[in-house]
Order: sequence, then C-alpha cells, then structure tokens
Amino acid sequence: MRRGSLPLAARGEREGVRGLPLAIFLIAAVTAARPAAADPVDRTVAEWPHFGGDAGGGRYSPLTQIDKSNVAELKVAWEYHTGDVSDGGDGRRKSAFEATPIVAEGTMYLSTPFNRVVALDHETGREKWSFDPKIDLHAPYSEGLINRGVTLWTDPVRAEGDACRRRIFLATIDARLFALDAATGRPCANFGTAGQIDLTGGIINITRRGEYEETSAPAIVDDLVVVGSGIADNDRVDSPSGLVRAFDARTGALRWSWNPIPASLAPTGAGNAWSTIFVDVGRDLVFVPTTSASPDYHGLKRPGDNKWADSVVALSAKTGEMVWGFQLVHHDLWDYDTAAQPVLATLRRTGGEVPVVIQGNKTGSLFVLDRETGKPVFGVEERPVPKSDAEGEEASPTQPFPLAPPPLVPQRLTAEDAWGPTPGDRNACRTDMEKLRSEGIFTPPSVEGTIAFPGNLGGMNWSSGGFDPQRQIFVTNVNILPMVAHLIPRDRYQATEKAAKEGQFRAEVSPQHGTPYGMSRQVLRSPSGLPCNPPPWGALVAVDLSNGTIRWNVPLGTTADLVASLVPTIRGTPNLGGPIVTAGGLVFIAAAMDDYLRAFDIDTGAVLWKGRLPAGGQALPMTYRLSPEGKQFVVIAAGGHGKLGTRLGDSLVAFTLP
Repeated sequence: MRRGSLPLAARGEREGVRGLPLAIFLIAAVTAARPAAADPVDRTVAEWPHFGGDAGGGRYSPLTQIDKSNVAELKVAWEYHTGDVSDGGDGRRKSAFEATPIVAEGTMYLSTPFNRVVALDHETGREKWSFDPKIDLHAPYSEGLINRGVTLWTDPVRAEGDACRRRIFLATIDARLFALDAATGRPCANFGTAGQIDLTGGIINITRRGEYEETSAPAIVDDLVVVGSGIADNDRVDSPSGLVRAFDARTGALRWSWNPIPASLAPTGAGNAWSTIFVDVGRDLVFVPTTSASPDYHGLKRPGDNKWADSVVALSAKTGEMVWGFQLVHHDLWDYDTAAQPVLATLRRTGGEVPVVIQGNKTGSLFVLDRETGKPVFGVEERPVPKSDAEGEEASPTQPFPLAPPPLVPQRLTAEDAWGPTPGDRNACRTDMEKLRSEGIFTPPSVEGTIAFPGNLGGMNWSSGGFDPQRQIFVTNVNILPMVAHLIPRDRYQATEKAAKEGQFRAEVSPQHGTPYGMSRQVLRSPSGLPCNPPPWGALVAVDLSNGTIRWNVPLGTTADLVASLVPTIRGTPNLGGPIVTAGGLVFIAAAMDDYLRAFDIDTGAVLWKGRLPAGGQALPMTYRLSPEGKQFVVIAAGGHGKLGTRLGDSLVAFTLP
C-alpha cells in the first residue's frame, strides 16, 4: 500500500453492510451545526509532547482556536498512509492502529502497527524519515500487531545539533527498546547494543515468542526510561515475571527494577504493567497500573490478596522503591486489570488544592487517590462479595468500593434483564442466563458458567480519560458488555477447546496449566450476535470531581456502520481509544465501532460535530498548534482494530478549521 500524505475534502458517508465481527457492533451520532467564529486574538500555542499530552497523562490542551462555536466547520487538512495493515492473512496476526502521535519542536512522531517509527511535518503530513525495527510479522503475538506510541527525551548535557540530543524511544512488540536520533531516525549507537536493548533479558519463565511483549509508550523521568510489559493471559501459573524496569536514557544500563509479585507468591507471574506508565516529575514519582497475577481465572497457587497486582503503585523515580500502593481488586478472578492509565490532576477541595491520581478500572469503579499518600479522597469501603464454589479456590471475601463517584457502568445483570432485538433473541438470552451464576459484580468463575458484568473489556480499559482542570471534570469512555466465563475441568479441556473453535461464535479458551481448570470466556450474546444486556454497550461519561458526582452519561457510537439492516439503529457500542479535552470546551473521541471522530460539548454531553474516518478510530486523538499565527490541528490514527472487528486501514488523519 502506498505511503504518504494526501490533502482531502471532507469524506462523505460510506454505504454498505458489513457482517458482525467477533466482538460485535458499531456507532454513529447526530451532529448539530454551529456557526463559524474564530477568535482573532487567540494566540495560544501548545505542543503534544507526551502520549497523554503531558507527563502526568491529563489529556488536556489549553488551545481554544477550535471551540464550541466553530467546531462544526472542521475539515480534513491532510491524511498520511503508513502502509502497515494486516487483515490476518499470509500467516500474520491482525493489526490494530492504536497509536497516538506526539508533536514537539516542529515534528510529529508516531508508531505503526508494524512498530515502525515515522517522523512527519506537522503542517502537511509529509514524511521526514522512518525507522523499521523489522519485527517478525508472522510471530504469534498475543495482542496481534500493535504499538500505542513513542516517547521523546532531550538530553540536557548535549549541545543543540549534536547527534541523539533528542531521542525517540520505542518499545516493540517483540520486546526490544530502541533509542533513535529524533532528527534522523538513526539508532543511537551508544544506547545498549547499536541502539537497542533486548527486554527479555533478566525476565524469568519466558518459554515462547509472543508471550512477553511491549505495546505501550515508555515513560521518561529525568534521565531514565521506564517500561512495563505485556504478558499473555491464562496460559499457566508460572507466567513470565512482570518486572517494571528503568534504564539509563543515554547508555541503556539497567538502573532499577520493581516486581509487583513478591517472591512469596512464586511460581506465580504476571501482575505486569501493560498499560501506560506516567510520572510526577516534581514529586519524583512513577505511577504504575498493574494487572492480575497469573492465571486470571483461578487462584489456587496465589492465595491471599496478591498485592501488588491489580493496583496503582507509586514508585520512587530514583530508586524504584515503592512509596505507596492501592489495590483496586483483591485476588483477581475476572481479568480486572488496572488497564486505564493513571491520570494526575489537582482538585479544588475545601481547605485548598489536592494533588490526586485518578485511576479507573475494568469494574467501572473510579478511584480518586491522594497523589502523595495513596489515600482515597472520597473514601473506599470493603464490601462482602460472593464466594467461590470451585475446587481449590479461596476468593477474597470482600472487595473495595469507592463511596464516590458512583460506578460509571451497571455492575449487576440477571436473567430478568435479558435483552434482544427480537422476542426470540430475548428469550434465548433469558434461557441461557438462567443457567449461569449471576450474583452481582465479583461473582467468581464457575464450572456451570458465570456472568461477568462488566466483562474484561471494560468499564474503563486502556482508553482511560481526560481531565479539565478549570471545570474539574473527568471524561472517560466505558464499555457495558457482559462476558460469560467457564472453568473447564482438566479432563474436559481438550474437547471443549476443539468445540470452541468450531462454534458459531468462537470462545477464547486457555489451559491455565498448574490449576485444576482451564477457562473459556466470550461475549454473552443472543443468536443474532448482539449482547444479551440492554444497550448502550458503550458510553462517554463526565464526572464532576469537585463533588464526586456524574455530570452526564451519553451513548458512544451506533450500529449503523456494521449492521445497516438493524432498525432502529442502536446507540452505544463497545469502544477502545480514549478522549482528550480542550480549553475550548470540547471533548474529542473516536473509539467506537463506527468510523467517526466526534466532538462533544463538555458541559452537556451533546455531539457538536462528527468527522468521517477512512477506518476505525481505536486510538487516542491529540491536538496541537505550534505558532500564534498557525492553525490548531486535531489528529487521530484511523486504522481499525482486528480484534474488535472495525474497518481496517492505515491512515493518520488531521482535521483543522478552513
């Protein structure tokens, strides 16, 4: 496929019907026209130098050139084609274009699903250079072909014009860390071995390619580059170690490491940080979101709470020592990773300003913690939860629930709630649900089957959210999607695995070696392929953090693109990506299973504009304006998502005012 940039007129809506993918549905929304009225005195400029906008991941821009009065006039300014897309043919895994570009010092940098790094002119999308780490595109990566972004670091001891004074760091899906000269894209020869480090070194229990990966952008603090890892779920008890490590940004030497799973839990592994790590430079803290200990659905070999898995942890940037930790889920049995990036913010509270960490979870609960101590700002209480009936399992008797804000998604689903587009679908869902355990959130997995609601795709996944410091509003997208999880007795595992591959809707089946059970999980859905819970299945939620309440909650996307025959169109689809917030009073987000980038009014949740994308927008957008006389651009990767089932492509699209 051709690579390069192409100026375009605004895209018209495409016609046609697509079949339901593995994970189902879609989106579209109504846009209200607004008169154009640019502010001639606005001279604000702002880069986007980090994945989340700033080092703390706030996803907020002070730019106001695009605002509520003129956002409806946005048009496509340019489109760049990476050429890197895979539909799963030729022995490759499917691609997912989840990257967010960064912009600093006049250049845009991004990574592709094939893990190439590209530098572009920020005004035109013209390619300046590219670097190919030459990953094996046919390796069995558990996440498919994916990379979420790169990180920029400027060496203060090098002079302007020196090679590798500004460095781009890339962590690849085959577990290598590269340092590239930001001016040329050439590897920095003094970093590691010829510009790269093998991140599998020093990690125990790696037995095959594709079970230890890097998918998120590294974090930078002072002269350190910090990385976590992605580890394949549910294969066995002794999964690879989930070490978080800091390397010298100049030489690549290991400076410190931190293990979320203590030696007392050996041979359990994982607890890794596959999502984005962020830092508080002023407080010398690194904030790490961790995942479940291995395996996800049975804890025979990992008794107790399993700290510090499923937590957000503050580490000393200098030493890697833990300063504080807060566990969001005890003894995880549902794959309720802390997948959302930590968002650093400052709340205005009685008595002054409080620096906080906003941490979402797949459960749909939102935790607001004091940044210096980890103590909950609104309070958290331990509540009793259902017991496990599985052999060898001791589920945690309680789980933490925030007192405020309330859950951002429903946390209970029973047969009485069964839904379907037809009476036959609804009855089929009800019949299936009556056979399953469903006692509210944290009902443990079982042999007869358990409804996990929300499932492992959300509430809040890696999409996370953005914080408006003026309005004190946090905005995040959520998934409201039920999964059904089964524990599979060992003597039935092979037959179940074979049947799952031949079924109408393929379940994910994994062995969980070292426990009495394998596991299976899949979306709880009707014969039509649609979920058994009432829509919406995805939403955008605004939380007023000045008082811990929900300001508004609106469906995100529609089913119009994927099931045109479904009438009426259903609003609210599963989503992966995330929102950004601007001082212009706007929330920009794509994420849903239709091909649109939308702008929402942050005060009301109303859709003010939607721009058609050439493929699915399962990525975090970004925005920048680099000169007082220049234009504000809004940019998003539109390449779709193989696992989610959205339209695949290879585009990076920039919008601006005429």
